[in-house]
Amino acid sequence: MGKTISGFAGFCAVRAFLVLLALVGLCEVMLPRPVRGMPRPISGTVSPRRPIIEDPLVAQARQAIRGPGPTEKVFNVLKYGADASGKKDSSTSFIKAWADACHWKGKSRLLIPRGNFLLGEVVFQGKCAGRDAKVAEIQGTLKALTDPSLFPQDYWILFELIDRIIIIGSGILDGQGASVWKYSDCNINSNCQRMPISLKFNMVKSAIVNKLSSVNSKGFHIGVTNSNNIRLYNIRISAPAKSPNTDGIHISKSNKIMIANGVIRTGDDCISMIQGSTNIKIQKVFCGPGHGISIGSLGKYQNEADVRGITVRNCTLTGTENGVRIKTWPDSPPSAASNLIFRDIVMKNVKNPIIIDQEYNHHNNKKIISSRVKISDVYYENIMGTSMSPIAISLVCSKQFPCEHVHFNNINLRYVGLPQSGPITSTCLNTKAVVVGRVQMPRVCK
Repeated sequence: MGKTISGFAGFCAVRAFLVLLALVGLCEVMLPRPVRGMPRPISGTVSPRRPIIEDPLVAQARQAIRGPGPTEKVFNVLKYGADASGKKDSSTSFIKAWADACHWKGKSRLLIPRGNFLLGEVVFQGKCAGRDAKVAEIQGTLKALTDPSLFPQDYWILFELIDRIIIIGSGILDGQGASVWKYSDCNINSNCQRMPISLKFNMVKSAIVNKLSSVNSKGFHIGVTNSNNIRLYNIRISAPAKSPNTDGIHISKSNKIMIANGVIRTGDDCISMIQGSTNIKIQKVFCGPGHGISIGSLGKYQNEADVRGITVRNCTLTGTENGVRIKTWPDSPPSAASNLIFRDIVMKNVKNPIIIDQEYNHHNNKKIISSRVKISDVYYENIMGTSMSPIAISLVCSKQFPCEHVHFNNINLRYVGLPQSGPITSTCLNTKAVVVGRVQMPRVCK
């Protein structure tokens, strides 16, 4: 009996020891793994989880979409004499309403209610009072005056020198561009007088624009320059395929720009990024008709700032003149474009799906002087669909500064143009290409 009890006690001791080992192992599994670059937790302690902190501007935008808060002052343009019938120029009323909203020290909102408002050149300028972002809610349709001589500057509506602005509402900016497109000669004259941008941001820091529509702009629909941390969500842009120089979104000398969930149908580039564009993210944008998504043109002016850190992903281009394009002027001053990523792109009947053109706009000159814009570290990954041209990939780089580190990974494009013009192919000039991935159609010249 004593031996039986002793054996049973031993069995219990062993079982308890095994259970203890299992618990220790479980505790080790539950310990957070130290992140590279972060200090390791002291043995025997568990580091507390860091709370997820939402961007304050995003948090305020979510609240603004729900409506004015109890402490928010609303400045309605109608109370400043704006005419919602669209028969009288309401520019002065808009400017006065904005001035009061901007100088209000607490939370404030410029309200443009439903209706039609006729406007000339309008400037919404800072510096604004208070710690919170100012809100502009556009519910109505804003219509630009048709006489181009009434727009001496390069914009119709300008937000300038503002730190934190939220623009919301389902409003429409109607540039009434059909009245002036016949005067635009920028397609044949590089020194032309450009028509006004419908909505321009200059020297703006931290902005969110959500669910705004722009139709029939005289010039570009939206322009962003000298600005930082601008986010454009759910933008809808529309103009006829033959409307001249109606770029959808044009970016220059700006950093940290996000464009997401947009639909752009226009007569020029859906999105264009020129000198000084850095850390730009474009995702889930539907483009077409139009000239595609372009970096450039670059190298037109002296002392241009470099372009770097551009990512275009999860986008669809339909019936466009070009797909994803990099374009630079020949005989250009020196500059650089690098770290350019085009990933997960769908092409539907696109004329030139992938193109680098460093002889842009040379007008068939007999002698071409090399571009001095250095292009490097370009990545094309997971690009599929159909090409209207048998040359689906065209890389024409600078003889003096060849393109370097141009990567292709899983390209699958089919030719659907005239049967006698096939098969699909690629052409390369002054390019050092790196090809990886199982699918490569067309084969990329090295």
